[in-house]
Amino acid sequence: MRKEARRALGVVCLTVFIDLAGFSILFPLGPAMLTWYLPREGTESLLGVAILFFQQFAADDAGSAFFTAVLFGGILGSLYSLLQFLSAPFWGRLSDRYGRRRILLITISGTALSYIVWFFSGAFWLLILSRLFAGLMAGNIAVATAAVSDITTPAERAKGMALIGVAFGLGFIIGPALGAAGALIDLTAWFPGASAIGVNPFSVAALIALLLSLLNLWQVRRFFPETAPVPDASAIVRGSVAVLFRKPIPGLARAGVVYFLFLFVFSGMEFTLTFLAMERLGYGPVENVRIFLFVGVVLLLTQGIVVRRYAHRIGEKTLAGVGLVTGPAAMLILALSRDQPLFFLGLAGMGLAVGLVTPTIATLVSFYAPDHEQGRAIGSLRGAGALARAIGPITAALIYWRFGSAAAYGCGGVLLLLPLLVAIRLPALHAPSAEPENPGE
Repeated sequence: MRKEARRALGVVCLTVFIDLAGFSILFPLGPAMLTWYLPREGTESLLGVAILFFQQFAADDAGSAFFTAVLFGGILGSLYSLLQFLSAPFWGRLSDRYGRRRILLITISGTALSYIVWFFSGAFWLLILSRLFAGLMAGNIAVATAAVSDITTPAERAKGMALIGVAFGLGFIIGPALGAAGALIDLTAWFPGASAIGVNPFSVAALIALLLSLLNLWQVRRFFPETAPVPDASAIVRGSVAVLFRKPIPGLARAGVVYFLFLFVFSGMEFTLTFLAMERLGYGPVENVRIFLFVGVVLLLTQGIVVRRYAHRIGEKTLAGVGLVTGPAAMLILALSRDQPLFFLGLAGMGLAVGLVTPTIATLVSFYAPDHEQGRAIGSLRGAGALARAIGPITAALIYWRFGSAAAYGCGGVLLLLPLLVAIRLPALHAPSAEPENPGE
């Protein structure tokens, strides 16, 4: 890979990492936010009415407050993912027409603006506005992923997608840690008058996310060249007319279904995992950190070593199939686990499954789509994943608290058979490229 391409790939990975860190930075703050905002908003406010509505889904009164706090955090994440679902195809198509660099600069600037709103969100509606706007801008993950297709050869494509997966995983690991660290510093305790302009106990977390976004913006402006050929005005007009008669991309819809179903179940497992650990093993916050670190390490090793080194040799469809077989088994192990070894075996299986499936499906889609429609294709795929992350956690939480953990994870294991069946009929690619690897790259 050329030096310029490696530099561009590094900027792309940073973009994905910062977006996912910004998404997950709220994970540890949900209960504290609920405790802070609810007394200020009152039970007659939008927040108060919503809380009363969600409390009815708890299985018993004793767990009602705990369940509601958890669901509150899930809803904040779902709002972000829902807007990402709507925006990812849009930004992807725009990047096909106007270039990846220009769209990345726009969306990263918008992301930074959303964190400024969060910094001053003393009112709950401003917090919601900031999350909605951040989700709208987070469609740039599709643009960043499409850029990987632009700068990699077919033999390097899976390696590039695996690095995107590594950045994705690191964002989910580091984001919550940054949120927890930011929550330790309350600016209103140092500057009481700042609360009059909306500064709140969570403003430092917002500031951390803002600084990361500004760093990302500088990196893109300084080091990221345009990777996609930008058509002239006449080509844009012709493309707009062609949309009316465009044929579906073979394999894209099926790959999107696989991606959606898999992430729908996985995001639900991810969201309820700490409660399963508390129920089965008596884990608290410190032990829960070990869980996510363990899953993160498995995920990073799978994507950083297995997928990067062997996908173009074994075949992306084959590796995806291995992950789709591993997923149901891992979920059933978690459903049955009552001791630590079995529990961590299930975690390892899920980390392996998601590490194999997500980058290989993205690679397959990049091969299915023509070069001039990479943004649209990847945007559609990322949109499907965002929709799964919007509804998966809420669905899993409701099943978990209504029917119990064994039913929730057992149901997840059965549901994971569906993407496996759909993936069987994914279009086959040509034989993997025999392009030699350069050990120094």
